[in-house]
Amino acid sequence: MESLFAPPPRPVSPGLYIVATPIGNLRDITLRALDVLRAADVVLAEDTRVAGKLLAAYDLKKKLIRYDDHVGPKVLPEILDRLRSGEVIAQISDAGTPLISDPGFRLAAEAQSAGLKVHPIPGASSVLAALCLSGLPTDRFLFAGFAPNKSGARKSFFAGFAAQAATLVFFETGPRLHESLGDMLAALGDREACVCRELTKLYETGHRGRLSVLIADPALQEPKGEIVIVVAPPLEEAPSTDNLDEALKLALESYSPADAARQLSQMFGLPRKLIYQKALEMQGKARG
Repeated sequence: MESLFAPPPRPVSPGLYIVATPIGNLRDITLRALDVLRAADVVLAEDTRVAGKLLAAYDLKKKLIRYDDHVGPKVLPEILDRLRSGEVIAQISDAGTPLISDPGFRLAAEAQSAGLKVHPIPGASSVLAALCLSGLPTDRFLFAGFAPNKSGARKSFFAGFAAQAATLVFFETGPRLHESLGDMLAALGDREACVCRELTKLYETGHRGRLSVLIADPALQEPKGEIVIVVAPPLEEAPSTDNLDEALKLALESYSPADAARQLSQMFGLPRKLIYQKALEMQGKARG
């Protein structure tokens, strides 16, 4: 019987494999990722020097082909021909999951359009790691990648997400962090946020606080390394009680005072007992 804890490797069938690699800690590679990389006829990489070091860490020697925004269109026909001939091709990014803020999605789309097999090999993701570290709501989140370089465009970019009822996740570089946090504050308001650095590495940190506090933090003036910023969703404003009477009058046309009070209590954020008493008074006036 096959063990559930250490299943033996299975044959790797031909196709394109989107392989997640560690974002810092080399032990975050998965067993499936190693199986695919060992079986690969060729490995596609953003930077072949970075990929070479990564493969060497696991004692793997593979043919590497550069695949990024600049050379992607030129090498795409060769890659598709290799896939048609039955090769195993692994695509990796410099760190983390390919296709996330990465040109690889074009290759995956072309391969699928050509009827070729595409297999995801999940693993490390700085987006998910930052969400876990942030302590902010994770039931609904929106990943927005990198913001524009210039402040005006950056503010407009952030403002486009201001009404999203979701936790926001952005990538940023150290030299631009301070200005970027300022533009977030201007566009999104003073929300809770977490600046995550060196994820999965020895000096991993998560600086938490309101954007106004993070901007003033000396440690975040121009930190080194790649950064993920997680920003809380906007606070839900309690509905105004100005139209409570009108809502209660409508509710009493279909519900008992108790049921109407229960529903409107949740809607207006007011004590059920208060609304119930108001409903009884309203009914009394209507009968009198």
